[in-house]
Amino acid sequence: MSQRDPEKVQMFGVPFDRVDLDKAIAQVEAAIADRTTLTQSVGVNLDQLLKMQEEPDFAKIILQCDQITADGMPVVWLSRLFRDPLPERVPSVDIMEALLPVAEQKGYRVFMLGTKEELLQRAADSFRQRYPRLQIAGTRNGYFKVEDEPEIVEQINAANTDILLIAISSPKKEEFVERNRAKLDVPFVMGVGGAFDIAAGQYTRAPELVQKVGLEWAWRVAQEPKRMGPRVLHDLKFSKYVVKEAARRVRRRVGV
Repeated sequence: MSQRDPEKVQMFGVPFDRVDLDKAIAQVEAAIADRTTLTQSVGVNLDQLLKMQEEPDFAKIILQCDQITADGMPVVWLSRLFRDPLPERVPSVDIMEALLPVAEQKGYRVFMLGTKEELLQRAADSFRQRYPRLQIAGTRNGYFKVEDEPEIVEQINAANTDILLIAISSPKKEEFVERNRAKLDVPFVMGVGGAFDIAAGQYTRAPELVQKVGLEWAWRVAQEPKRMGPRVLHDLKFSKYVVKEAARRVRRRVGV
């Protein structure tokens, strides 16, 4: 039997980083200090895991990311079920929240891309109120066409961006980075889901206890039933892939 990679947890063909929040932030800071290449972070939740099983092109994009964290307790529970546990859930929004005060202290320039213009500006104002010395290098709403992307990339690069936060739904945000990877002069980029909408006060995040017991999805469904309800029902299909993964691991153990 092959030895476990001490740095990764392999599940469903995805190499999750075996990190807690502090280690994830340390990796981000190392990427910013290096600046030689674009480092992309992605938090993978159950919905994205299912999409990766069903859509090979989407899986390929995710697997090119440099940092892949468990964005939700169900992913952590699955790692425990397979006896190769992840240290903790490390959602992208938590990385963002932990990174903002570091950016304020160290002068990292943050560019915010995504959501509606009004919500984007309210989110930027919220960040400035919380972190008065935070350098928001620029903002751009998430409503644009592919042909607009060269102008957006130019805006991001001209702002001397250190951290690019993208609040656009999957797979659009990953596809944006993939199309423009070679042109973006940015050391670190990360998708942050609905984080800007939360910062703008449009929605609230589930209480910490609700997050820890894995019921954040129910909190989100209560706030966005039309969008989130069908997605939760769709995610129930993932059970068949859990059975396949378990069977694969059994075959590997017995050498079949």
